[in-house]
Amino acid sequence: MKNYILPQTHKGALENSLWMKQFPYKNIFQTPPFIGLGGEAVILAGGLGTRLSNAIPAIPKCMAPVNGRPFLFYIINYLRSQGIENFIFSLGYKHEVVEAYLNDQFSTLNFQCSIEKEPLGTGGAVLAACYKARDENVLVINGDTLFRATIPAAAAFHLSNNAACTLLLKPMTNIDRFGVVELNADNRVSLFREKKHYEKGYINCGVYMLNVPVFFQEELPDKFSFEKDYLENLYKERPFYGSIEDKYLVDIGAPDDYQRAQEELRITPVDLKTIDKNWTVFLDRDGVINH
Repeated sequence: MKNYILPQTHKGALENSLWMKQFPYKNIFQTPPFIGLGGEAVILAGGLGTRLSNAIPAIPKCMAPVNGRPFLFYIINYLRSQGIENFIFSLGYKHEVVEAYLNDQFSTLNFQCSIEKEPLGTGGAVLAACYKARDENVLVINGDTLFRATIPAAAAFHLSNNAACTLLLKPMTNIDRFGVVELNADNRVSLFREKKHYEKGYINCGVYMLNVPVFFQEELPDKFSFEKDYLENLYKERPFYGSIEDKYLVDIGAPDDYQRAQEELRITPVDLKTIDKNWTVFLDRDGVINH
């Protein structure tokens, strides 16, 4: 898969992007809006994993081993199970490690890589990756987080509200590690609260549905924080919504959660003695059969 190094400015990237060359202005996207099937995801996979330095070697955080496989393996396969077919990986630190893994283990995956020449912050990374997007609405997810939300339902909610951005939220109790997001009666974001202890609330899971053309209209700088400079700075003026679902969440950026992932993300082998003529076996194209 051919990669493209970012030009020095996002304006240059926009003018030189593939879809600006291939499609007329105002009709720049090749595929229909995200509908949960055949969707497109941006995975932010350029983190250093500083807090995990005692547990993992000097590799990108998304490549931290969980039961013998990089954490990225679990994210990719969950998103595929939700109908995601196209992937854009935002890479930075030791990007060649992630690229080598993808080319070796996911050679049939339809993916592109957006490579930072210098750290751009979460917002700059999202913006740069979006220049490669072909869908008007994309899923954005942090490469150190697995949230098993129902993506088609979140996409339908996002589109029905004509949202600029929809945050995927999880209800929790006794919250200490996270800030909370407050919503009004129609689930529009009304407030972001800082990290402290909360008896209950909705936490931001680091997964978003994002309207790309609307995002471009913000004329944001090359380097910025998606959370602080985009979400928290503009929520009063922009149609940001929250999609709530109480599903499994693990964030390996914290050492405790990284150890928890080792226990919870186990692939249970099938007992071959239980297989009879009522079974149907499907083999993935990326799979390996061992005799």
